[in-house]
Amino acid sequence: MNQDPTKRWVAVIGNPNAGKSTLFNALTGLRQRVGNYPGVTVEKRTGTAYTLHGEAIELIDLPGLYSLSPRSPDEKIAWQVLRGESPGVPRPNAVLCVVDASNLERNLFLVTQVMELGLPVLVALNMVDMAEAKGVRLRPEELSQKLGVPFIPTQAHRGKGLVELRAALGQSLTHPGPRQWTMPPPLAAAVGQIAAAWRESLPAEAQAEGKALELLAGSNRGPEGAKKLALAWRERFGKEAYDWSAAVIHARYEYVRNLLGEAGVLGNKRVASWTDWIDAAVLHPVAGWGVLAVMMLSLFVSIFSIASYPMDWIDAGFTWAGQAIENRMPAGVLRDLLVNGVLAGVGGVVIFLPQILILFFFLGLLEDSGYLARAAFLLDRVMHRVGLSGKSFIPLLSSYACAIPGIMATRTVEDPKDRLTTILIAPLMSCSARIPVYTTLIAAAVPVALVPVWGKALGMLGLYALGTGTAFLLAWLFRKKMLGGGSPPLILELPPYRRPALRTVALKMWERAVIFLRRAGTVILALSILLWFLSSFPVRSDDPTETLAGSYAGQLGLWIEPMIRPLGFDWRIGIGLVASLAAREVFVSTMSIVYHVGGEQEGLVAAMQSATWPDGAMIYTPVTCLSLLVFYVYALQCLSTVAVAKRETGGWGWPAFMMLYMTGLAYGAAWMVQIVGRALGFS
Repeated sequence: MNQDPTKRWVAVIGNPNAGKSTLFNALTGLRQRVGNYPGVTVEKRTGTAYTLHGEAIELIDLPGLYSLSPRSPDEKIAWQVLRGESPGVPRPNAVLCVVDASNLERNLFLVTQVMELGLPVLVALNMVDMAEAKGVRLRPEELSQKLGVPFIPTQAHRGKGLVELRAALGQSLTHPGPRQWTMPPPLAAAVGQIAAAWRESLPAEAQAEGKALELLAGSNRGPEGAKKLALAWRERFGKEAYDWSAAVIHARYEYVRNLLGEAGVLGNKRVASWTDWIDAAVLHPVAGWGVLAVMMLSLFVSIFSIASYPMDWIDAGFTWAGQAIENRMPAGVLRDLLVNGVLAGVGGVVIFLPQILILFFFLGLLEDSGYLARAAFLLDRVMHRVGLSGKSFIPLLSSYACAIPGIMATRTVEDPKDRLTTILIAPLMSCSARIPVYTTLIAAAVPVALVPVWGKALGMLGLYALGTGTAFLLAWLFRKKMLGGGSPPLILELPPYRRPALRTVALKMWERAVIFLRRAGTVILALSILLWFLSSFPVRSDDPTETLAGSYAGQLGLWIEPMIRPLGFDWRIGIGLVASLAAREVFVSTMSIVYHVGGEQEGLVAAMQSATWPDGAMIYTPVTCLSLLVFYVYALQCLSTVAVAKRETGGWGWPAFMMLYMTGLAYGAAWMVQIVGRALGFS
């Protein structure tokens, strides 16, 4: 594609766990843009970095991968970007390879492939502190001389080496020299012939050997003569049972081993480290689950305790704003809209921002420290038994933040049945949008004086466990009874433990805060205004309760009340259920508008605790609150998730099935809570 000649584009590539994204964040800071590649849902992350002379360079953070042999959608996207074949993305002017200095043999394998693309290459020798701690003797100058590309030592999580890296990015990088690794004779003959045929058609092609390997791998791009030769050689290798791709891998690794030996990059014999001691407990089949439970319990205790302070400040801010409007504006429709519509709706959701940020702070710490990979390993045994691939772990983990990126992340799952199963159960993972609903209903069900914070945290943990356990049970049902097939074993790299980079964690929290506040300022604001109108008109009485009952929203709630009455829900809860189809957290803002309590959580909880049926009986009894909680654990109250599922599955069939089974499950489970509660003598 045509690109701005004044802009330089640099692709950032590297193995998973090499610190690539940490380095990208360190170079770009808040100057990042997140989107999707055209035609697919693989995340595209770009950012602006500056050289020491102030020159702006656009960085493209490519998905982490081990080789340039495209298998998954992520690997295919990286391959297309590097070749300049990704629509809407310019071909990079250079490539920044981020390698783990403590595992150079595997990381340099990818570098040898990148060097054959015909682009200037710069290597960031990252995590040198961890390599030196392992006894690895690094010699960047010798590596640069042997490989023919610059090596810059860095410690991305501490910001070390960034000045040298910016200086190198500002210089004119040279193209790598010709291939240095030796091909085995049968493959060399094939590549030589195909490359010669390529050069006959395109004499200026400097990377003909790399193109020849692509044709052997099945690429359809190239001159007809070269493609015919590649097909003939593939057939010949097939008849001779010669695995030429394995021969290439072996030859590259042999070259890298010899290179490291000649450059004097050596490591001491491996001895047990503190990582091994921690893993002995964290990966233990019994103790490991205890560690995971403690981690999650600590998270939920923090959500209920630490978050309460900033939530009180936000609560006070919205209360002050509401009082200021009431004191300065005459009574009327506009004042009612601002106080009971805008402030009640938006404030009822924004107040939960601290809890959501704490969730992402903990997840960021666990991911950056290396623990999440251990959690994936621990859960793989369970996932394998229910028929899921270990690769489903990351999409399901992402769904705890939001089901939309979780479903999008299933593109890394190669098996179509595994992928479909993961999509169908991803919304059962309790996302961050459920946190406002959970905390509000738990507060309404359990008086603060009776149950300590850790008790509420246990309740929250139970809700998460309920959703996750049901998801695994349904995965087993879908795989064994509907879709069939088994699951492949998980091959997972466990990164070393490292101190989390607080800057990286803070950037993730900032991104999530921006997304949350943007949603509150657009979707939730619009829905709050619409709901205020529907709950305020037509005006039939001066009594707010009678006005609500006679309003458009009230009539809708009264119409569906007979259907939800067996669950213990009244017509006002029915209004919240319908409104929250757009987004789960809208339930809280809806109830704030329904009960006319502004944006204060304490006011909403008090209003819910005092709400009664016409006969004077409490509506929000502990049983009804539990029934409503279980309903929100299972219900697919998010139309955006349905839309993404439709795009990912290619039709409306599976999203409709997902909507039906989750709604039926939510209704049935909530009904069972009422039946069991009454059988046990709870009103």
